[in-house]
Amino acid sequence: MAGALGTVASRQTGAAATDRIIDSHVHFYDPTRPQGVPWPAPGETALYKPTYPDRYLENVHPSTVDGVVAVEASAWLEDNLWLLRVADDNALVVGVVGNIAPGHPDFRDALERFSKHPLFRGLRINAGILARTLADARMSADLKLLAEKDLALDILLSGPSVFAEAARLSAAVPELRIVLGHLPIDPPRDGAARAKFTDGLRELGRCPKVYAKISSVVHRVAGQVPTDAAFYKPSLDGMWEAFGPDRVIYASNWPVCDLTAPYGTVFRIVRDYLADKDRETAEKYFWKNSQAAYKWRERGARG
Repeated sequence: MAGALGTVASRQTGAAATDRIIDSHVHFYDPTRPQGVPWPAPGETALYKPTYPDRYLENVHPSTVDGVVAVEASAWLEDNLWLLRVADDNALVVGVVGNIAPGHPDFRDALERFSKHPLFRGLRINAGILARTLADARMSADLKLLAEKDLALDILLSGPSVFAEAARLSAAVPELRIVLGHLPIDPPRDGAARAKFTDGLRELGRCPKVYAKISSVVHRVAGQVPTDAAFYKPSLDGMWEAFGPDRVIYASNWPVCDLTAPYGTVFRIVRDYLADKDRETAEKYFWKNSQAAYKWRERGARG
């Protein structure tokens, strides 16, 4: 896998070309399992189908991605093991972000168990529990244990209201690598709220171990999906201004992104945005920063 020149990379031109693509946020699951899945719901017909690496590659085609970080959306404890088994069978997966809620009675035992697997690279939580986590000694201690094990924490952002809480967590556990997704978030229109939003984003950017996962770029406007990178430039500029070139990470949020635009469109928009940036910036964004955040290793270099 290392050094493979994918079609995505070979199609790039100019200074922003990169010889590697790591997609740092994809989901794999299978609703046909006997126990089913807690997400997505059966009514979400575009998502509710077996979703494995082969389906991902079919959607990416004719582009090629060199590796992915698989994120577990299920809160069922044993689904972490299911995803690790999927990863074991697919060299495309360079890392797994599990799902164990801090404060869960089995948190420490489960983290000890799953973290022994070399592909297990961190945990995901929803931003909605941040305030409670900061106020609860046991939940905070669980995240300190995550940091002690040199694992990352993904925080699924619910809006700008949680920016301050994410910054507080970083200050409380400064050794913890935090990956914020899904960014960018559109700022409020109101002037005072917009200023507060900008200040909160900059505060997060000043936290040296907080990364921005750029996995929510494309969206609908008045029922249409703009596909010109220039439309998204202000929000993407905000990410680079706040976090700098060393802490922005490429991610698609597949298959959820398919609800808005095909994978190729999602990728092309960020590729075009980077067209006037230097090659090193592109390399950092498309894979090096992901490796720094998750400390994933080459599949042939384990042990």
